[in-house]
Amino acid sequence: MSEHIDRSLPLPSRPLRVAAAQAQAAAGDIPANAAAAARMVRKSADDGAQVVLFPEKFLTGYEPELIRADPARCAVRADAGGDARLDVVAETCRDTGTVAVVGAAVHEAGDLYVSALVFGPDGALAARYDKQTLFKSEREVYREGTRGCTLVVDDWRLGLGICYDSGFPEHARAAALDGCHAYLVGALFGVGNGYHESRIWFPARAFDNTVYAVLANHIGTTGGWNTCGSSAIWGPDGRIVAEAGPDKPELVTATLNPEQLRAARDAEPMLRDFRHDLAAARATHQLG
Repeated sequence: MSEHIDRSLPLPSRPLRVAAAQAQAAAGDIPANAAAAARMVRKSADDGAQVVLFPEKFLTGYEPELIRADPARCAVRADAGGDARLDVVAETCRDTGTVAVVGAAVHEAGDLYVSALVFGPDGALAARYDKQTLFKSEREVYREGTRGCTLVVDDWRLGLGICYDSGFPEHARAAALDGCHAYLVGALFGVGNGYHESRIWFPARAFDNTVYAVLANHIGTTGGWNTCGSSAIWGPDGRIVAEAGPDKPELVTATLNPEQLRAARDAEPMLRDFRHDLAAARATHQLG
């Protein structure tokens, strides 16, 4: 018997305005990057954004060697007392009623993680997602995360990813099977192949799962990478909705619309028709 399991939840009742932020991160300078993030949160809120997404490790810069050499200064503390250097972000979220998803290297109990820190509209640190799929050069420095993360803002379900996570269809599919309506990824994509990868991966993640896909990327140089900007938002039909340029600070903002979700899912029912038994139901035939 085939296993068609409809795990979709009711669609949101009203639109959600989302921004993807790109800017130059200062290497290892958490106070400067937090102040920059706070300014972009406030500017996004002025444009009506309810959720603002930042690039991978924006608060610290990408900078793996710098972070490994001096985690006390160059990584965010995750102890019970929190990290006062992030207060400016928390205060801005509270002042504007905005959710901010901000990338950082996080230092906890002697280990380092590539994380997305989620500040709620009350300014509290509401969630933390640790990157589950580390890039090969990251495995010597960081530990992998062990679980996915779904945020609920109003009645929108938002699945989080970080950079290389988005290269694996299963990662976004897990979010979609958890009822997510959008897939939000802070990343570092570089000049050259990175732009090519992002323009394959994100339309595919959106279309295959009939979800919105949101990418926030770096500009300039960080951790030795020359980045390509071009932060963007794709609709649930895989078509691009809004896109930033390659090398300037910019906010890409779009309104996520429940009716567009409904139309995409009516036209492309892959998520509804997804069969969990396909991998097991397989025959191999030796020829010759």
